Amino acid sequence: MTAEPTAFSLANAHARILLVDDEERMLESLKALLAPYSLNIDTALGGKEACAKLLRQQYDLVLLDLRMQDIDGHKVMDFMADKGIQSATIVVSGESTFSAASKALRRGAYDYIKKPYAAEELIATVSSALKKQSLEKSHSAMQVRLQKSEELHRYIVNSSPDIVFMLDMEGRFTFLNSKIETLLGYRKNELIGKNYVQLIDDKDKSKARYFIKEKMQVENSGVNMEVRLRCRDDQRLPRYFEITFFPIQSSSLTLKKLGPTPNKSKFIGIYGTARDITERKEAEEFINFQAYHDLLTRLPNRALFKDRLSLAITQAKRNEQQLAVMFLDLDRFKIVNDTLGHAMGDRLLQSVAMRLESVLRAGDTLSRFGGDEFTLLLPAITTKEDARKIARKVINVLKEPFMLGDNEVFVGVSIGISVFPEAGNSMEQLVQNADVAMYHVKGRGKDGYQFFTEAMNIDCSNRLKLERDLRKALENEEFRVYYQPQVDTQTGHVVGVEALIRWHHPERGIIYPSEFISLAEETKLIADIGDWVLRTACNEVRQWIASGLSNIRLSVNFSPLQVEHPRFVENLFKQLQQADFPASNFEVELTENLIMRDLENMTHKLSQLASQGMSIAIDDFGTGYSSLHYLNKLPIHTLKVDRSFIKDIQDSASESCIVNAIVAMAHGLKLNIIAEGVETVHQLDYLKKLKCQEVQGFYFGKAMPGKELFHSISTNFHHMAV
Repeated sequence: MTAEPTAFSLANAHARILLVDDEERMLESLKALLAPYSLNIDTALGGKEACAKLLRQQYDLVLLDLRMQDIDGHKVMDFMADKGIQSATIVVSGESTFSAASKALRRGAYDYIKKPYAAEELIATVSSALKKQSLEKSHSAMQVRLQKSEELHRYIVNSSPDIVFMLDMEGRFTFLNSKIETLLGYRKNELIGKNYVQLIDDKDKSKARYFIKEKMQVENSGVNMEVRLRCRDDQRLPRYFEITFFPIQSSSLTLKKLGPTPNKSKFIGIYGTARDITERKEAEEFINFQAYHDLLTRLPNRALFKDRLSLAITQAKRNEQQLAVMFLDLDRFKIVNDTLGHAMGDRLLQSVAMRLESVLRAGDTLSRFGGDEFTLLLPAITTKEDARKIARKVINVLKEPFMLGDNEVFVGVSIGISVFPEAGNSMEQLVQNADVAMYHVKGRGKDGYQFFTEAMNIDCSNRLKLERDLRKALENEEFRVYYQPQVDTQTGHVVGVEALIRWHHPERGIIYPSEFISLAEETKLIADIGDWVLRTACNEVRQWIASGLSNIRLSVNFSPLQVEHPRFVENLFKQLQQADFPASNFEVELTENLIMRDLENMTHKLSQLASQGMSIAIDDFGTGYSSLHYLNKLPIHTLKVDRSFIKDIQDSASESCIVNAIVAMAHGLKLNIIAEGVETVHQLDYLKKLKCQEVQGFYFGKAMPGKELFHSISTNFHHMAV
């Protein structure tokens, strides 16, 4: 009787079974018995065929007879074990001895069924074996998946760009991924069981303790913090990390109570990630540094200086203290920059910054305000004398020469000082008033310091208006060139004229150079004004030369800013050519101080001018260096005795030792000499007796416009023979 199909056929449908027996009739009987259950059934007639099929095909179950002619069932099971074939085996045999059954079971048989067998028993045993095999396959597959999943997760964790870690309740490491070695140099086994604190930089330990001990245990979600972690190699700087913490909580099943009260959770540890943000922090710090520092000198910039000044003012008000603000402007920096180039100018600024920092007190702030301007904050000073001492130190430290490549360079500094609260209560007032005081230093000769006073506000107001008007004067054609004659003392002939500028102000009338030339130099307008004077004078005097005064000499004063320009000689030649003015009729007037600033460079420039036939005159001689060394070295043709010495000649009986010495020296050096400021006949007679070659001054008339002077020369003065 055929057994009815059972539920197992659905679970084990299409399972593959191999029936092994050396009696074909038995194989057919077994196959017929199992046919209704949707199984894939193969048969093997004898042990040898069974082994061959087991090698070619994988079976879920093998029904195996023990006693077979070629290879018995025991050897087939040995073969399966040797080849690693995992098919379940049910022995169906006529042997009834205990030893046979025991031997089969020891070889791994699932069960032993004695022939003749009951159909129900066989079907039940097959079903049970297939179910067991299916479960084992599922378990094996799950183990493989779990192993792969574990390997995948381990790979993901260890390949993470971040450090992944776990801490116990005491803050000790219980897990670390391999990234800890890449980023910080520690091996995992060095840190497992160690407290996290040993990784935290000393500056951030209190922050880390707060987050982990206080904040972490009351937060249900993740907590972020940024800290510096120490590297294993002490030579390496700590690195910045963004650490994200998550609490590890456990439901305590032992705390269940009667009723619907939910399980309680308790904090048992921490897991988290640490991301290296060193590059980001360095970029942020660099951007912040750029925003508040000058990248050339590494000093605080204007914005940071004002922030610190604002804070210092607040503290000074609270503590009823004084503070000082200094405004520093380098003298002669533009000369270096234009002559040696911007790269050398930058090196000079860096060297200046280093020297200035060397004389500051702790707590002082030095900043680069822009260009060659610096500001200095002196907080909490006791008296003005504190600021005065610093100012003197600054001046002295900058007096020493700077070596820029092979060049020895000298610069000075003009310092304006404003003291809180006397010179202002606000940041803007203090900086502005220090700036005003600095310009007063510039106006009186540079290279010094000056405290701000209220009187400067009036001067400053006038100066601002004058500066505004000065900028419009060239455009509005308000300047005029006046000329003062230079007379030969022996012949009375007018041998030359000195070009002098006058400003015809629309409201104030004629303004003399002493009132606006220093301002023109400060505002850098002097170059344009000087070029205009040169162009105008050359064009006008050239007409005189064409009209018969062929040997008359034109003398023009040049500003230091013009002369110290690298292309001064080139520009002067170009302007004379454009005006078609003969170089032999042109005289360059310079001051002693200007020449001595850079004697070597001036020697080169003046030699170039002299080689083209120009004459060189030293103006205001006797008031500066008066060094015989430079008189011998330079191609100088004329000395102009300053008017202050001529005033000493009061009458024909008086003597002026200085004038006597200058004239005698000029004669000895075979130089022409011109006495300025001659106003009386006594002075003229005295100079004639000394054989001073030329004179100029009010005795011969004040400086006058070109047309008037040309007419006067033509009618009243003896003019030179043509």
